[in-house]
This record gives sequence, C-alpha cells and structure tokens, in this order.
Amino acid sequence: MDESTILQVEDLRTSFFTREGVVEAVSGASFAVRATKVLGVVGESGCGKSVAALSILGIVPRPGRVVGGKILFRREAEAAGKGADGYIDLASLAPNSATMRAIRGADISMVFQEPMTSLNPLYTVGNQLMEAIRLHETRDRAVARERAIAMLASVGLPEPAQTIDYYPHQLSGGMRQRVMIAIALSCHPTLLIADEPTTALDVTTEAQILDLMRKLQADTQSAIMFITHNLGVIAEMCDEVIVMYMGKVVELAIVDALFHDPKHPYTRMLLKSIPHVGKKTKEALQPIKGIVPDPFNIPKGCSFWPRCPDFMPGLCDRDEPPSYLVDVGHEAKCHLYR
Repeated sequence: MDESTILQVEDLRTSFFTREGVVEAVSGASFAVRATKVLGVVGESGCGKSVAALSILGIVPRPGRVVGGKILFRREAEAAGKGADGYIDLASLAPNSATMRAIRGADISMVFQEPMTSLNPLYTVGNQLMEAIRLHETRDRAVARERAIAMLASVGLPEPAQTIDYYPHQLSGGMRQRVMIAIALSCHPTLLIADEPTTALDVTTEAQILDLMRKLQADTQSAIMFITHNLGVIAEMCDEVIVMYMGKVVELAIVDALFHDPKHPYTRMLLKSIPHVGKKTKEALQPIKGIVPDPFNIPKGCSFWPRCPDFMPGLCDRDEPPSYLVDVGHEAKCHLYR
C-alpha cells in the first residue's frame, strides 16, 4: 500500500439477512482511493455501489451488515485508535463506537443521491449544517453559524445569510443538493463519498453541480469516491474507475484506459449502450442483453456469463475468475485473460 492511498478496501463483503434468504450485496470487492484523486464507481442499478459506500461509513441499514473484509483508512497522525501501519480498520469498529462517530462526518463525509429525503424537513438547513460543525469543530453556536454561512456561500447559494434559515422545501432541487455538499464539506473531510449526487437534477443544474464539486475538490484537496451510473460523468470527473457487477469489482483502470481500451465484456457492453455526441455512424445502440440476475439465485462461476457475448461453456459457468493484471494499473476479472 503506497503513501498516496488513504482508503484501501480489501475483500469487502456485505450481506442482507432476510426471511427469503441471504443477499450478498457486496461480494469480495477490493479497491483503493488515493489522496486528492477522484475514484469513479460505475455499474448498473443493484450492483452494490451504494452499499459499498454505506459499508465504509458503517451505516448499512438493517438487516444488512459487513460480514467480511477490511476497510483500511488513514487518519491524521494524532488520531486515536490508529494502527501501527498508519491505518485503522473501519470494518472492525462498531457502527456507533466513539471512533467511528468521530470519523463519520469529519474525516469521511457523504453526499447522498436524493437531498429531499436526506435533509430533515422539520429543521432549517442552517440547523442541519451547524450540527456537523458543532459536533466536530466547535461548540460555540455563533461561530458555527458564521462557518455555516461561509459554507453556503462557498457552494454558490445566493444570500447565504438568509438561506441559512430556510427549510428544505423552500429550496429548489439544485439548491438542496448544494446544501448537501456544504454539509459534507463543512468539516473539511479527507474523503468525500458522492453517491449519484446529480441523479434527480436537470442537465443544466447537473453541469453546475459537477463544476462546483471539481472546484471544491481542487480547493480542499479532498479525495472523492464518485458513485454513478452515468459514464459521461465518469469521463468528466474521475482519475480512476472501478466497474462493479453483482457486488464484485470486474474491472479497475485509469479513466482514459477504460474508455479507450476496456477489457471486461461487461464494460465494453456498457460503453456500446450509450450514445456518443458527434458520432456519424448510423449503427444502432447495443443494449446489454438479459437482466441482472436474481440476488437470491446468482449464477455459479462468473455472474455475468448468462449475458456475456464471450461466454466459454464449461469454464465461465463453472469457475469464478480471479482478477488479472492486463496492463499497468489495469485489472479485469475475466477468464479471457487467464
């Protein structure tokens, strides 16, 4: 693990224990987030992107819980509970432990994908923003309010001194998302997790939010784990990318390599299924055949083989492929590279 790595996830496994059976939402995912860089996490709905993020913060909703793996996070030198190698294993901490509560919101923050359900409608946006500041930074209410107004101004909200006393329903969707970003960045976290922060926004507002996040990331030098299903956003925002399918990381690459030379059949099919501006060919888009498997009945071997154009009978449907290093910094979990 090099010095630039601030978060190293190793063989993460998160399961939901339901009456119908056990659902392995994240099944052996491994990846790293590097300081000041943006890691993109992409995949179809239900592939485990959001659950992986919730696992890092220790807020997986019941009946789910982390059942295996390590989540190694590097804190500041004076941080309590730090391991001998400079990292603390978040997976080993109780979700409500003092150490986990100190990390959550201060060292690692999250922008949730739907601000209307993430913001409490009974409290002003100022109260919700000041809560994080007073918990981690200062108990002085006047100082916290001043900091909150400054944060609202930094995310481009008009008249922040008045906006701080508004309730969420008094703001537009884009303004609510800016408030969520202000809350997440209020304590200057080392790592910001953005879970599809532009999903519910129109195209113009989405572009503004992405520009804002790039600016704030450059100013604060935070690392970002950017979760989305939008490959266009991945190309615009990210330095490295992991592609997830059925709770597993099937490809990991630098963003340019992923778009110009995708290795995993699933990644290639994802890229073929999206339109390209300025493309002159009349070739029709190629949707991925089939559907995501039933989580209670995941196929044996490679979970993608029922939909894969490169399926090899007797191999793909029998043995789960390991992750192969196919190029410098480029890995693919596929039998094509055995």
